[in-house]
Amino acid sequence: MSRVGRVERTTKETSVTVEIDLDGTGRVDVATGVGFFDHMLDQLGRHGLFDLAVKTEGDLHIDSHHTIEDTALALGAAFRQALGDKSGIRRFADASVPLDESLAQVTVDLSGRPYLVHREPEGMAPMIGSYDTTMTRHILESFVAQAQVALHVHVPYGRNAHHIVECQFKALARALRQASEIDPRQTGIPSTKGAL
Repeated sequence: MSRVGRVERTTKETSVTVEIDLDGTGRVDVATGVGFFDHMLDQLGRHGLFDLAVKTEGDLHIDSHHTIEDTALALGAAFRQALGDKSGIRRFADASVPLDESLAQVTVDLSGRPYLVHREPEGMAPMIGSYDTTMTRHILESFVAQAQVALHVHVPYGRNAHHIVECQFKALARALRQASEIDPRQTGIPSTKGAL
């Protein structure tokens, strides 16, 4: 069974192509024009063991907002597509990932219902290179809206903005990997409703 999603999204602001294979080896080819965001998508693919290809051309002469937002929307849609009817998946998962002084805790339910709870330390540096640190929450909101998953992300402590954001993506990758894995004991859709 192939669990691959491919989404193309074109607007007046951006042109995005995302392809994801949930049963990959962590092979990543990403180019959005936003260096730190590329680094985070690389973490997502490598630590999730997803084969991930992302190509985005956006209006970076304005700023990176549209490029990042539309990429996250396309990524969520591709992830949802790759899950298919979700038959046999584990559905729930959580992961805690430290990065030096920072810790991220992520819990996910591939429920078919979009919901985000996001908490990170106050007073973070506003920028990491050309990456606006307030975009992390927006990336997750956009991903959740299209992937239709319930996602709880909590960073109880951290000091360095790079570490605070990166450990979130690593923990997200681990949680999504575990939740989307096929459970050999699960013969159908893991819901009493019979659908997710």
